[in-house]
Amino acid sequence: MLLGVNIDHVATLRNARGGKEPQPIEAAKICERLGVSSITTHLREDRRHIKDSDVDIISKTISTPLNLEMAVTDEMLEIALKIKPHSVCLVPEKRQEVTTEGGLDVAGQIEKMTKFVGKLNDAGIIVSMFIDPSKEQVEASKKVGAPFIEMHTGSYANAFGTQNEEAEFLKLKNAALYAQSIGLKVNAGHGLDYNNVHRMHEIDGLYELNIGHSIISKSIFTGLETAVKEMMELIK
Repeated sequence: MLLGVNIDHVATLRNARGGKEPQPIEAAKICERLGVSSITTHLREDRRHIKDSDVDIISKTISTPLNLEMAVTDEMLEIALKIKPHSVCLVPEKRQEVTTEGGLDVAGQIEKMTKFVGKLNDAGIIVSMFIDPSKEQVEASKKVGAPFIEMHTGSYANAFGTQNEEAEFLKLKNAALYAQSIGLKVNAGHGLDYNNVHRMHEIDGLYELNIGHSIISKSIFTGLETAVKEMMELIK
């Protein structure tokens, strides 16, 4: 498995004071030096952490693939087609949520998603659908033309260490195996941390784990380089 690092919360800390520090680009450079597979930024509609200027600077500065998380809106499509990141992960987005609460309902908006994904595909941008681990959403992701899915691991992370852990884990495992059987590549992320990430080894064929909050949190005490290295060791 590969490790992609989400650096959104470096920007969250910066924005708490409204100043210039810490800069997300510096985090991206450290991650690049350590050999992570991708750098993820989520450009939200309300720009609560990552801002347009961050995406622009990162896309022009680093050679590590940039993965842009974004909502399915005309504004974000225009930005993606201008920036042309290596990949885009399409996510649901609600202004009132603290963080992404669940997967995208691809099955409920096939026509819209097909057109949206098609424009990104035509631009040479790899598309991933951030979905809950269900057969319906996996099939819909295939139908709209996305080559990747990213399974939302939040329910598993919340259930880790409880009696519901196994049931939530099996949803991920079964969805991943089914997705691969119909030709999709599979990533996973959300809520994965240093304690629960080890079970991802039990899912054959996972391509990349995208992890952010846990790494940035640990980096406060250990430094970002150490935090990234420790996570890389865990997912080897």
